[in-house]
Amino acid sequence: MDLNSITSQPNFFLIAGPCAIEDEKSPLEIAKAIKSICYRHAIPFIFKGSFRKANRTKLDSFTGIGDEKALKVLHNIKTELNIPVLTDIHEAHEADMAAPFVDILQIPAFLCRQTELLLAAGKTGKIVNIKKAQFLEADSMQFAVEKVKSTNNDQIWLTERGTAFGYKDLIVDFTGIPTMKAIAPTILDCTHSMQQPNQTSGVTGGKPEKIETIAKAGIAAGIDGLFIETHPNPSTAKSDGANMLPLDQLEALLVKLVKIRSVL
Repeated sequence: MDLNSITSQPNFFLIAGPCAIEDEKSPLEIAKAIKSICYRHAIPFIFKGSFRKANRTKLDSFTGIGDEKALKVLHNIKTELNIPVLTDIHEAHEADMAAPFVDILQIPAFLCRQTELLLAAGKTGKIVNIKKAQFLEADSMQFAVEKVKSTNNDQIWLTERGTAFGYKDLIVDFTGIPTMKAIAPTILDCTHSMQQPNQTSGVTGGKPEKIETIAKAGIAAGIDGLFIETHPNPSTAKSDGANMLPLDQLEALLVKLVKIRSVL
């Protein structure tokens, strides 16, 4: 997949889907619903789903349905719906494992300084989406980008997902958006930016009612794309349900965002 075919569109692009591949059937239904919405509003759409969740708070938290099974689910969505798909990788060896099934490899925020992981992702030739760590400033992402570029891969995106503010809150510094855009096409993660990590319950909290505010501000700031995790029933989601947008609220939000984009 060509990065320019997505980033050169007049509208912003959308990366959306559930946090994790929870089963073999529901991800396809979610992808169909989002594709239909995006088609109506001329929004380029990339389906997102983690084939495995490696960074959970509690030992007994859901991590996945099995690597190969989940990757096949992603590939089926890619081929049946003819849309690009994205998944996270956490260790260098996973790059070659996941690359045949997806179009975009995503580097989780906590791992954006992991040199071997970035190099392995770059060598696949896939688009590499690097999430900015909660402890880094925008300028620092140039070094992560340089690592991927050293593999002769220029297909790189950056994602803002909030900066640590105390122990249990994140805050988005929108002044960092133009800084990151000068380095690589930049995405705003509207759902993880609303997380409330490190809860004493061991389950990450969130403020999904603020997703619209963050998304509107991101579009106004000139973001290239938005990242929104969504689920038909977030309360039953097996991962990150507390900060996901209910699927039935997605279209109304996107309608507002397209209007803001059209003004710009």
